[in-house]
Order: sequence, then structure tokens, then C-alpha cells
Amino acid sequence: MSLHRKVLALTAILLGTCHSDKSCSFNDVLPVVTRLPGSNVRPVWNWKTPTTVGIDLSLYSIINLDTSLQILTTYIWFNMEWKNEFLYWNPDDFCGIKQMIIPYDHFWMPDLYIYEMTESANNNPGISFFNVSSNGTIKDSFPLRIISSCNLDISKFPFDDQTCTLSFGPYIHTVKDIIMVTKSNSSQVSKNSKDIFVSKGDWSLLDITVENENFTTENEVYSQVIYKISIRRAPVLYIINLIIPACFMVLLDIASMFIDMGTGERLGFKITVVLGFSVLLLILNNMLPNSDNPPVLGTFCCVCLAVMVVSIMGSIATSNMLMLSENQPDVPPWVKIWIMNHLARVLFFKVKSPKRENLVSIESAEKDNIDQKKTGRNIAMEMRKTDLHKDITIPVEVKLLKKLLAEVLKIRQEINLTKDQDDAKSDWYFAAMVVDRLILIVYLLIVIITFAIVIKVWAT
Repeated sequence: MSLHRKVLALTAILLGTCHSDKSCSFNDVLPVVTRLPGSNVRPVWNWKTPTTVGIDLSLYSIINLDTSLQILTTYIWFNMEWKNEFLYWNPDDFCGIKQMIIPYDHFWMPDLYIYEMTESANNNPGISFFNVSSNGTIKDSFPLRIISSCNLDISKFPFDDQTCTLSFGPYIHTVKDIIMVTKSNSSQVSKNSKDIFVSKGDWSLLDITVENENFTTENEVYSQVIYKISIRRAPVLYIINLIIPACFMVLLDIASMFIDMGTGERLGFKITVVLGFSVLLLILNNMLPNSDNPPVLGTFCCVCLAVMVVSIMGSIATSNMLMLSENQPDVPPWVKIWIMNHLARVLFFKVKSPKRENLVSIESAEKDNIDQKKTGRNIAMEMRKTDLHKDITIPVEVKLLKKLLAEVLKIRQEINLTKDQDDAKSDWYFAAMVVDRLILIVYLLIVIITFAIVIKVWAT
């Protein structure tokens, strides 16, 4: 016996009589539709025949994507369709009635489940009606608010694209009982979703791809339909509130390297910039989830903060050198060799020739020795002359000249001592300038390299 004849016979048994006269009321069709056997079991004549369930959806809006919890909240328009083999009526017997809207309590429905769902949304609009056709096709259409998990890749934050999946399939029935199929292909689903999509400003819809796959668990095979939703973040808010202030603070810290080393204003200014940059890092930390793959922007901010701290330490070192110029006149030999000589040459400083300085010092020492010898000889000669000519009186002018010569010698010694101290101070200052330039060059190189890496990652 054919399926059509079986349904007709079953309907006749349920109604007690066949419809001989045409009726134009839904009430006459209702007994045929609602008094079906097996409303609590899968409606097939042969239990080995699987029920094919076709599904389709359109993404209406992305309500929220919590990056810290990696939770996606979406609002979709969903519809599902399957065949009830027990359901049939002849439209010609009921004035051409081919479809009816019937409450779902009278029919079997698939145990559809969304595998990525993390919690049920109790505020879903309740649509408790099916669209029933005369050939046994049942359509279930309703809006659905879905709260699901989504694995995020935040390496390109805030210029990142995310792909979240929604997998629809039966929770109990295996592939022997229910086969999930798609009613629309990927291009049609993307087009329908883009036509109705309402953006809240945070995310924009790129594409939706549809796949049919089977998965196995506990030696049972289940059918499912996977929707992969590709979305893109709107980066304008993060550029204004995070990236631009971070770049400005880095530029300010670089500019602070040109403040005079001798004053304490540089150190105070740099500490203020570091404190402001730390606030930006706290804001960034609240925006990002806990991930083993941190965003390149966070790495850039951490590197810049580390370089800022190192530059502060360099400023402290240069200030200490300037302080040593007052307390320790002599520059250590290793400072002269490694900083004032080798490092200064690498950093394109004009280095004084050490041989010339030695020659000058030797000549000045020889002159001092000659002067001292001459002075001693003169004094000895004067003493001899005094002994030989004790009776001869020394003129007053000679005594005045001797006193004047002694004062001149003292003045010269003080000038030489002051010159040595000034030379020592200039050496300490020169060493501080070399160290300061080294810190500035290293700072610029690290920042430029980090900038280049960040831009390259964002561009790919």
C-alpha cells in the first residue's frame, strides 16, 4: 500500500467518515492534522528511515562579544523544516487549503541543540506554532538569542577578524535517525544576513560559511550543520582611546631625553610619563582576555614601558656622573678607556688625542721642575750672597720683588689646580654625554623596530 493510501485510510479511520462534501473551514482540517498517531515519536512509517531536517538562519545582530570571557551573544532568525509521514490531506477536499498554523504541542519535533551554547537565554521570544503543509512538511520559524563560546585570536587587536562557529545538530538522535542538511548555501546565507544585519558599532559582518559534517562521540555518529560567522572589529574607538595616547607618550619620553642633564626636571618628567603609560596598560589589560598568545599591541606597550624604565635608569646614571665630578675629581681609567675613548668613537664624538694630552702634561711638569730648580738656585745664590756680603745692605726693592715672586708662584699653583679640576669636570660631563647619547640611540632603535613589527602584523 502506498504512503498516500495509508494516510487516507488512517484519516478516514480517525474521522469515522470520509469527506464527501467540500468544506471551507480550518476547523474541518484541524481533526485531520491534530489526531495523528505517534506525536511523541519520530513520524516515519519505517523506523529505519531517517528523518531529514533542513535548517536555515539569518544573522540579525551581534549583541556582544565579551573578549575577556570569550562569549558571543547573537540574535538570529532561524527556521527548521522536516517531513511528517503521517500527515496528509487533500487540499481539493478543503477548498484548496494547503497550509495551516498549528500549535506545536500536537507534533513531534527534532531535539535540536547548539553545541557551542554556554547558557540558555530565557528571554527568547516564544513562537509556539508550526506551519503545517498538506504534504506533511512542517516548518518551524522563530527568532533565537544565542549565548555561545568563541575561540578568539587577539594577536592583531584591535585590527582583528574573528570567526565564531554555531553548530546545529540533534543531541540524542544519531545519524541513523536524523540527518541535518542546509536549505541555503554559504553565499545565500551571507547575502540574507547582510541584508538584515544591524550593527551595534563594535563588529561588522564579513561572511558566513555553511558546512555539513558528521562527528563521532562514544562510538555514535551524529549529523550537524556548522555556520562559521566571520566578523571584523571596529578599531576607531581603540585608536582614539589607546593607540594614539600611547604613541604620544612614547614621543614625549623620547623628547625628554633632550632636557638638560644637569637639572632634575628630566627625571621628574620621565617618571610622570611612565605613570601615565602604566594607566594605559591597566586599561588595555581590562580589554583583553587571558590568552597564551598575547596581542602585539600589548607586547609593544610592555616593550615601551621597559625602555622607559631603562631610560630612567640611564638618566640616574648621568646625574650620578655629574655628581661625581664635584666629589671625585679624578676620572677612573676604565671610564676614560671604554666610555670616553672607544664608546665615544662609536657614537661619533670628537675624541681628544691622549698623546697630546700626555705631551702637554709632561711639558708643563718639566716647566714646573725647571722653574722650581731656577727658584731654588736663585734662593741659594741669594743666601750665599747674603753670607758673603752681610755687611752690605739689601735694597727695599729687592725684598718687594722677592715677595711678589712668591705670590705669583702661589697664584700659578692655584690656577693649575683649578684647571685640573675643570678638566676633571669636563671629563665627567663628556662621559655623561656619551652615556646619554647611547641610551637615546638604543631607545630609538628599539621603538622603531617594535613599531615596524606591529605595523607588519596589523597589515598582514
